[in-house]
Amino acid sequence: MSITRRLRAAFRAPSHDERALAYLNDATSLADLERREREIDSGRFRQNRHPF
Repeated sequence: MSITRRLRAAFRAPSHDERALAYLNDATSLADLERREREIDSGRFRQNRHPF
C-alpha cells in the first residue's frame, strides 16, 4: 500500500494553497509580492473562476 500511496502523492495536482504559495515565492521585489497578494485576494487561484 505504501508504494501506491507514494505514487499517488507524486502524480497528484498541487493544491490551491500550494499553487498560491509557489506564486508568492516567485516574487522578485516587495512591490511584486504585494501585487501578487492582491491578485490572490481578488481570486486569481479560486477553483471556480468561470461561472458557466
